[in-house]
Amino acid sequence: MDGTPSTDTIFWQRARRHMLRFGGEFVPFVAARAQGSFVWDAAGRRVLDFTSGQMSAILGHSHPEIVAVVREQIATLDHLFSSMLSAPVVDLAEHLARLVPSLPKTMLLSTGGEANEAAIKIAKLVTGGWEVVSFAQSWHGMTGGAAAATFKAGRRGYGPQAAGSFAIPAPHSYRPRFGGIDWKVELDDAFELVDRQSTGNLAAFIAEPVLSSGGILELPKGYLAALKTKCQERGMLLILDEAQTGLGRTGTMFAFEHDGVTPDLLVLSKTLGAGLPLAAVMTSVAIEQKAYERGFLFYTTHVNDPLPAAVGVKVIEIVERDHLAARATSLGKHLRAGLEGLMAKHECVGDIRGRGLLLGMEFVADRKTKQPDSQISDRVTDRALELGLSANIVRAGSSGGVMRIAPALTATEAEIDLGLEILDRAIGDQR
Repeated sequence: MDGTPSTDTIFWQRARRHMLRFGGEFVPFVAARAQGSFVWDAAGRRVLDFTSGQMSAILGHSHPEIVAVVREQIATLDHLFSSMLSAPVVDLAEHLARLVPSLPKTMLLSTGGEANEAAIKIAKLVTGGWEVVSFAQSWHGMTGGAAAATFKAGRRGYGPQAAGSFAIPAPHSYRPRFGGIDWKVELDDAFELVDRQSTGNLAAFIAEPVLSSGGILELPKGYLAALKTKCQERGMLLILDEAQTGLGRTGTMFAFEHDGVTPDLLVLSKTLGAGLPLAAVMTSVAIEQKAYERGFLFYTTHVNDPLPAAVGVKVIEIVERDHLAARATSLGKHLRAGLEGLMAKHECVGDIRGRGLLLGMEFVADRKTKQPDSQISDRVTDRALELGLSANIVRAGSSGGVMRIAPALTATEAEIDLGLEILDRAIGDQR
């Protein structure tokens, strides 16, 4: 050894010098390239991606058809004046309208937070109200109204949130809020409290069909229908944030199909671009018309950009052509069976939950008391990375200790089995 710092050491020195930290520490892995279900560093070390990047890359990394679309589109038409339309934008809007015929009006944006912001503004403008309700375990974005509707984390230290921001508890089958009380009674009680706090200006309820950052909490069958009824009774609009559940991940094209309930506004992001920055707000003709008449303004730089829109068209084509929603169901059953096998083997695994290829594994200190064990969950996550698996632990708030598992819909059974094998070893190494 000549004492010269390694390339990795120099990289992290540069990173610590220049990178602003925005949510905990950075993962100690420097990605150089990615393909399919794997990410490699410059030295050739391979890591299996069990979270599809940031829960987005449903087609895996660098899908050849997506690569081809990006190369062609960026050489032809990438960005325009915001009021100018293009064929890829209208094509994508048309495809989305075909998938959800009752919501044929679409605006394309870049991120889920931005799209939720737009949906909330539309709801306020159309209803004339300004109060927004969401779940206490929710995550809808980091800006303005989206942040005000986010109760999972990040509320302290920034001053007042938007006035009229209310939260109700999401149903939690593993940790019920009140013993012996079903979700219907809990929902009635929650809205009774909302009604007592409201000034009579309720505009919207925004919800995820499966709360991901909240700890993979799946809303029980019938809940969305009951929630929509509560909204209709109060003149509120129902906004569904399908950032992570849209485009086949839960076994249907959209998670709301599981309940047969269509929202007033549907927000798509993450999965719509399969890892590229693309989001959409969808709504009905009547809501769009009223918003237009009342002067709806959401004029932003990358609204309806052609490059990401072309990607979205191709993503929908691949998901439908390759039957990836059905694949999420079958592969999800295989993954769940493997995770339940780990739970049977390891006492520290308390619960397996979720739908399709969006599953959660909760670590506990004691199965009887269900006391969360964030320490072992953090150690398992770190050890898994050392062994070659990138997994995600919800580290903040009351849902700390839940590992979110969301492989690409294109993953193979062999890759799922490899991930389970690594998790088994990572958990076993904590004894």
